[in-house]
Amino acid sequence: MVTYPDAHVLDVVGPLEVLTGAKYFLPDGPEPYAVTLVAAEAGPVRTTSGLCLTADRSFVEAAADTGGIDTLIVCGGHGTMAATEDAGLLDYVRGAAARARRVVSICTGAVILAEIGLLNGRRACTHWWWCPILERRYPQVMVERDAIYVRDGHIWTSAGVTSGMDLALALVEADWGHEVALQVARYNVMYMIRPGGQSQFSAHLVAQKAEDPAIDGALQHILSAPGEALTVTALAARAGLSERTFARRFKDETGLTPAVYVETARVQAARVALETTARGIEQIAFETGFQSAERMRRAFQRHLGISASDYRERFRGPGAETPAIRDGPD
Repeated sequence: MVTYPDAHVLDVVGPLEVLTGAKYFLPDGPEPYAVTLVAAEAGPVRTTSGLCLTADRSFVEAAADTGGIDTLIVCGGHGTMAATEDAGLLDYVRGAAARARRVVSICTGAVILAEIGLLNGRRACTHWWWCPILERRYPQVMVERDAIYVRDGHIWTSAGVTSGMDLALALVEADWGHEVALQVARYNVMYMIRPGGQSQFSAHLVAQKAEDPAIDGALQHILSAPGEALTVTALAARAGLSERTFARRFKDETGLTPAVYVETARVQAARVALETTARGIEQIAFETGFQSAERMRRAFQRHLGISASDYRERFRGPGAETPAIRDGPD
């Protein structure tokens, strides 16, 4: 984690609490994440709140370690613009990013990544107030103003402050699986649905919000059988409710309409299949309820800003073969 004077303390400790909290839900063994806080000098670094964080290593010391870095995280805060003029910080981030498996920015940390060119030609997000600044200063960055977090290849960016915790939860899910991420979310009381950027949320996390047994049953059925005909009529009948009552109670419980949630669950199921199997696009579309590759392509564009075939090319695991079938033009 890279920090600097006048960083936002939550940009640092929020994501790290989520990441390190995974240890409580994993079998006994090594810590899931070993954290090092890096700054211009080892020792205290004052944040905007007045609280001081203690950096473990200086940029010079950290750069001298030429070993690999799993995840490089750059925080944000009111000191971001001054940080973009700190040659030592920029040199360290540039070199560390080249050695990292993935690079992450929290809030206005995206400005630092943009300053050294890491976001050129990529989709990214940052704090809503800073989006126009990011667009104006770095026109080669494709800024997504409504996103809570964005993943483009190995680079992840998040919106303001607490959205860094949402991004960290996504990292936990990518590293340790859905169930561990769900446990971490529940432990940190992160199950509430944000009013915007809902395409970024896991359908499993949405399902944790429902307290109404009828709606909870519908959510679990959707997750377990995304390929079925999941119309409001069918779901309401399964729940023993009228269509109108079911739709109203569903929206009250989840913040989403049944149709939006069903599509979110189907996109999630398709993502897993694309990442972990070599099944064709058409087959996956049919199995996950989209019925056609074109409908699945449009859903991926709405939720993720990328086609299903391009998603597979970027995110498939090493065990999945390269499929021959694409899902149509973008």
